[in-house]
Amino acid sequence: MDLFDRSWSALLAAVASLADADFARPSGCAGWLVRDLVCHLVIDAQDVLITLVTPADTEPTRDAITYWEVGSTPPAGDDALDALTVRLAAAYQEPRLLKFHLDDVGSAAGRAARLADPALHVSTKGEVLTAGDYLSAYVLEWTLHHLDLVAHLRDVPGPPAAGPARELLEKITGVAFPASFSNEDALLVGTGRRAPTAGERAALGEPAARLPFVLT
Repeated sequence: MDLFDRSWSALLAAVASLADADFARPSGCAGWLVRDLVCHLVIDAQDVLITLVTPADTEPTRDAITYWEVGSTPPAGDDALDALTVRLAAAYQEPRLLKFHLDDVGSAAGRAARLADPALHVSTKGEVLTAGDYLSAYVLEWTLHHLDLVAHLRDVPGPPAAGPARELLEKITGVAFPASFSNEDALLVGTGRRAPTAGERAALGEPAARLPFVLT
């Protein structure tokens, strides 16, 4: 729960610090500008709010690890929701409006997470998790998107929970990245956000042939 709060608060603060011109720069999500990514974060915050007020009366079917599905094909950007996100982001026109909306909905999502009972059973995507596991899964989501946000914005601080997010990725994929990989590099290479170098491929060994691990 604390890691969720720390990673989400840091991501909100990073977006709040952006200059207007930054919103038109590319993000680490292929085909998305920073403004598209920030719009996606608004939708994610709404999902958190919806899930935390959707209790379930059955036993959990997933946990923080099995919440994620692992594929090998990166998104092509032609998904209907991805296309909607881009159109919605463009409709804001002024970055300050997008900043305001994320701060408004994002702050509410943060408060809801802090107030949630970790043992509460909640429903999302047709599955049941404890609120604690659901929020733990989102530590990885926030950390990856924080890396996406700062991919071309070197003056903006990176994510504070890259270590725990790396641990989650390793448990999800069953691959322990070598100690020579920084936490950020393990996340970027592991999820296909950048290609591994020849040295990184050699250090990874057999798992290098299975890259990328696309999480959905």
